[in-house]
Amino acid sequence: MRPTGGQEAVTHGDSSDVELISPSPTTCDVRDLQDGSAVDQVLLVREREIRRTRAGADYMRLTLADRTGTVLAVVWDDVEEAGAATAAGEPVRVIGSFTEHPRYGRQITVHSLLAPAEVDWERLLDAPARPIAELERRLDEHLADVRDPHLGALMESLLGTRSSSGRAFRRAFAAPYNHHAYCGGLLEHSLQVAEATLAAARTFAGIDRDLALCGALLHDIGKLDAHSGDARGVSLNDAGRLIGEIPSGYYTVRRTIEQIEGFPPELAQALLHIILSHHGCFEHGSPVLPSTREALVVHAMDKLSGDLGSFDRLERETAEDETWSGFDRALGRAVLLADRETSMQTDELT
Repeated sequence: MRPTGGQEAVTHGDSSDVELISPSPTTCDVRDLQDGSAVDQVLLVREREIRRTRAGADYMRLTLADRTGTVLAVVWDDVEEAGAATAAGEPVRVIGSFTEHPRYGRQITVHSLLAPAEVDWERLLDAPARPIAELERRLDEHLADVRDPHLGALMESLLGTRSSSGRAFRRAFAAPYNHHAYCGGLLEHSLQVAEATLAAARTFAGIDRDLALCGALLHDIGKLDAHSGDARGVSLNDAGRLIGEIPSGYYTVRRTIEQIEGFPPELAQALLHIILSHHGCFEHGSPVLPSTREALVVHAMDKLSGDLGSFDRLERETAEDETWSGFDRALGRAVLLADRETSMQTDELT
């Protein structure tokens, strides 16, 4: 394997296995890779790990991605050179072969890794459905619409444009992979939860609008401390693994509340309860169950936004001629891509 350039890629075997490298990579979405097909394209390295076989030999396991999905890849030879040619969050030109293994699933066997001559970031990185500037405008409108002065001061301190947390919030990922996993994803997800929560407050009696709105916008603020990365990808850091995003969010909001003079204790408790309970059950990481109307609504809308975000991901990852996704671990099921079904039926009728 040649990790950094040249005109040949050496595959495994004798000299008859040498093949010429094309001057430029091909373009094929990860979701459209076919069993047995050759691979020569630029992909983003999401994860990289050196492992050891039972025989004691080192190999490298990669998670590679474009905006349509992820695929595992393995490097069996020249592992040290391959490690020097790759880094998490960086693009790499991958030459190899793709298989759908009955035991190991979709996988690329890597023959060569090259430094890409150019990178089409729009193919590699996903983005919100609407421009981030529009999402920021909607967030600012919601912040200005908070009527309670104590909650208003809290929201401005945490999510306003003059605060470091507010600026970070507008560019953060909502998750490393499952849903809204892109720059601006946390903002998009939080707005979906907040605006769905406001709709519920208009429909159902007894919901404190300001409290529910603020809880919805702040429910995932702990992810700013729990995730590390950049615009190309994030992962759980030490704080995310050792403390968790829910406790981190609780401490962030509580510390800020304590700096606001006269903040009502009952209001603080109600808001912190929303943050602590928004995952809905103990096995999903919430230390308490949603026990107020506002907490129940935020939990329900958070789950709805997250699940539909997974639907969006599966839409991108599933081949265009398929109407059903594969089994998805985040959702615990395969899903019907209804728009594709309707489109295919329409095509048949015409």
